[in-house]
Parts: sequence; structure tokens; C-alpha cells
Amino acid sequence: MNSNIDKKYMIDTLIELLNIPSPTGFTHKAVDFAESKLKELAIKSRRTKKGALVWQLKSKNKKQKTIASHIDTLGAVVKEIKDNGRLKLSQLGSYDWATIEGAEAKVHLYDGRIITGTVVNEKQSLHVFGPELDALKRTAKVIELRLDAKTNAEDMTKDLGIEVGNIVSFDSNAVLTKNGFIKARHLDNKAAVAICLALTKAVLEDRLEPTATINFYVSNYEEVGHGAATGIPKETDELLCIDMAAVGEGQASKEDKVTLCVKDSSGPYDYSLNQKLRDLAKANNIDLKNDVYPFYGSDASAAWRAGGDFKAALIGPGVDASHAYERSHQDAIIETAKLVLAYMLA
Repeated sequence: MNSNIDKKYMIDTLIELLNIPSPTGFTHKAVDFAESKLKELAIKSRRTKKGALVWQLKSKNKKQKTIASHIDTLGAVVKEIKDNGRLKLSQLGSYDWATIEGAEAKVHLYDGRIITGTVVNEKQSLHVFGPELDALKRTAKVIELRLDAKTNAEDMTKDLGIEVGNIVSFDSNAVLTKNGFIKARHLDNKAAVAICLALTKAVLEDRLEPTATINFYVSNYEEVGHGAATGIPKETDELLCIDMAAVGEGQASKEDKVTLCVKDSSGPYDYSLNQKLRDLAKANNIDLKNDVYPFYGSDASAAWRAGGDFKAALIGPGVDASHAYERSHQDAIIETAKLVLAYMLA
């Protein structure tokens, strides 16, 4: 595999993406950014009616492979304006309420303005509530958004322009450490989008011809389970989904490695395609981990449930503390990119 993936471009693109709010249902600015990166590469793209982004690298071979990722993230909407002027939230995506406590957030008003705030609980102060905090379970009932505005009443908050249904994004707080760790919310799954853009750049600059026409598909509703239920190009013979690999107790995934998900909550992925990826990893000296995720679903499983008639597999970089303040190492992202490129050229 003779190609140089621009690692700096890939990581810089990831950091830029992480700093663009894109909760499920509110992804337009992040998709605009991805489109702008493709225009820099002179690549034409299109959006599906649902808002997913699609572009193509052509091959003389009639076979078509689709590489899927998703750009939507966890977030919330305003559920209620409380008597004290603070906001109750309704989740976008699935996460434990405790994982967003202390998160910096933005409320996106219908007129385009933004009001910042911080996620807290109703009894945040130890000095005020003391031992009551020990037994406080973080749930939707006790978590609230404290606005960075002078308000202590419902009417005062409404006067700011805030309404029920406003989108709330959680700041990524992206940090790249000197030794290569990337800490941020929303590595799931902006890391994969950055990989797809970097691979597009590598193929063009090195004048590589994939062994099949490659469709890149970036969904915008994966976190709520139906992202790739529509929009996968109908000519697709194989679907390779790139998403995060969950690191934790009992898991084989590692923060600095690429992982193949053999089975998740939807069942097993295609055995022959999995074996092809294992063989490619071995041939290219990529340390590929195999893992099983019992509480996980992907765009590949969504596409299958919707009737997709193609082989499907799922790989991704190892991510610690998934759906919280996540961490990965740039080595995992680079190794994932190498494996995907090998698959494109195989």
C-alpha cells in the first residue's frame, strides 16, 4: 500500500469538526464544513433529502463499496423553562445524565442567536446541600441548564428568546496532548468523518485508483438509530461502517488500536467481509483487535434493518469513556485510516 495519508490534515480536520456543534437534527453547519473541505479537493458532493452527505471516487470496476460514517452527535433540546429560569432538557441520543454534569453548552435560538450555559444539578453546591448530594441520582428530574444570563424566573428566560424545542449542544472541549491523545466530547463519530476526508485527499494526491467505485456516506441521524436507514447508494455491494470502538472492562478494544466489531446488539456482521479485513490488516502490519459490543448499534445495522442487500462490516478507533468526555489516541485514528485505505485498494 504505497500512499501517504496526511496525518496532520486528518487530525486538524477532526479538531475543527469537534468545534462545530452538530447534535442529531442540527447538523447543517458541520455538513457545510465537510462540503467545504471536499470543494477544496475539487470533489462534487450531494445531500440526500434527509440531509446525509454523499460523494464518490470512481473506478473502472463495476463493483461499488460504500464507506459510512456519521457527523451527528449527542445533544439535547429544551424540554421546559423552569420557574427559576433554568432549563430542563430532553436527550438527543443516549447517555447517562451524570456524564454531562459540568458540561459547557450552547442554546441555539430559533432566530440564530446563541446563549451559553452550564449543565448542573438542582443541588450542585456541597456547601448548601451537604450530605444530600451523596444520595442524589443524576436523572432528567434533577439535571438542569444554568444560563449565562441574568435570569431567575420563567418570564425572564422567555424574554431572552429561549423557547421549548431549542437545540442544546454540548461543547466538545477538544484537547490534543503532546503525546498524541485526543480528549473531547463527540469523537463518536467525527473521527470517522475526518478519516474519510483524509482518505479522499490521499487517493487524489497519490493518483490511486480504488479497485471498486467508492461511495462515501456521512449520515446525520445515527445517534437516534435511523441514520443509514435511507440514502445508501443502491448499487452498493459492500458497506464498511466506521464508528468508535468502545474501550472498557471486558473489552478487547484499545485506545491506540483499530478494532473490528464482530457483533453488536443487532447481531453479527458479515463473516466473509470481516475475514477480508482481518487478512488486510495482517498483510499491512496493522494490529487489528476483534471485539463484541452488547449495548451498541451502528449505521451498518440500521441499513440492514431497512432492507439493505449487501455485506456489512464495522470498524473504528478505540475510544475510552464513550458517550461521555471521550479519549482516543491519534495512533488509533491513523491505523483505522490505513485499514480503510487498504480495503479501498484491495
